[in-house]
Amino acid sequence: MSRFTHGSIVRQVIDIPAELAASQAEYNGEAGRAFVAGLPDLAARFLSRWRLRLDGPSMYGVCALVLPVVRDDGLRAVLKLQLLDEESVGEPVALRLWDGDGAVRLLDHDEPTGTMLLERLDPSRMLAHHPDVHEAVEVIAQLLAHLNATPAPPGLRRLGDIARRMLERTPAALARVPDPRTRRLLADCAAAVREVVAEPGDRLLHWDLHDENVLSDDRATWLAIDPKPLAGDPGFELWPALDNRYDPDDIRWRFDAMTAVMGLDRDRARAWTLGRVLQNALWDIEDGRPLDPDQLHIADRLRPPRIAP
Repeated sequence: MSRFTHGSIVRQVIDIPAELAASQAEYNGEAGRAFVAGLPDLAARFLSRWRLRLDGPSMYGVCALVLPVVRDDGLRAVLKLQLLDEESVGEPVALRLWDGDGAVRLLDHDEPTGTMLLERLDPSRMLAHHPDVHEAVEVIAQLLAHLNATPAPPGLRRLGDIARRMLERTPAALARVPDPRTRRLLADCAAAVREVVAEPGDRLLHWDLHDENVLSDDRATWLAIDPKPLAGDPGFELWPALDNRYDPDDIRWRFDAMTAVMGLDRDRARAWTLGRVLQNALWDIEDGRPLDPDQLHIADRLRPPRIAP
């Protein structure tokens, strides 16, 4: 056998975490189950095509299986296998534009499957491990200011379209919320989005930059991973850092710090942040899940006084 991992061996040794299988079944149903069932063959195919050998245990997120590998020239990398959808299809587009400047570097990509070969960062050097939450929030804001400076290319999903669809879905969703106070809060979130939907922005957004999606490497102190890119207003980027490591007494500080570092208009950033609350709430309501009380509290703290009850 060559020093590259043979396909039959891969099918025997690849570790598919139960948590990944469960999340794929929950969020993607039959398509998710089929994706998980096909992972061993998919991995074997790209290990062979790109002449890679496995180099450690599997890693995973909610949507992807990540395999540490070594390329035939000795370069350490990771093979990312994911179900192609409207969020993941833009990831290689954004990573190519950023070209390793503030984000992980894309080494190779298969468009039909969404499979990517990425530079390997150090998962033990994750921003989530940083003990000072305020410093972590400022790191995220600085990264976003840098990444959002890139204009979004044609073809990406657009915040304006997403926002308009949210507003169309809101009346039916609110009718399913029994608590009048919560209904009013979500209605205020929708009202805030209506104020800004006509000017949705055109910057390249990461959408999911929280402290577990920021890693360190020898070539850069902090780099972003796992974008779910879209074109829009950078104010739509604040939510993950407000919600991550939730602290009800820290919401205003984080919002003020991020808008200052990123140079954002506070009213627009507030409106788009309330839009993220609305987006999450619509998903929960439509899927029959309970609303997250922490997220509702963040919205309550940030909504403008002029639309408060």
